[in-house]
Amino acid sequence: MNTDADSHPPTEEPTAELDHATIENENAPDECAIFPREATEEELMTNWITAHADSFVSLESMQ
Repeated sequence: MNTDADSHPPTEEPTAELDHATIENENAPDECAIFPREATEEELMTNWITAHADSFVSLESMQ
C-alpha cells in the first residue's frame, strides 16, 4: 500500500529533538514553549514556538 508518507523522499537534513516548558501566566492563559533540545543559549533567543492550550488538539481527533 502506497501512502502519502511513502511517496515523499527522505530528507537529508537531520531532525531536531524538541523539548518543551510550560509557562504559567497569572493573568493570561498558560503557554507551552517548544524549542530544540540541544540549542545553545544564543539559539534559544530565536528558535522557539509558543502555543496556548486551545492551540492543541488530541491525536485521536485528527486520525
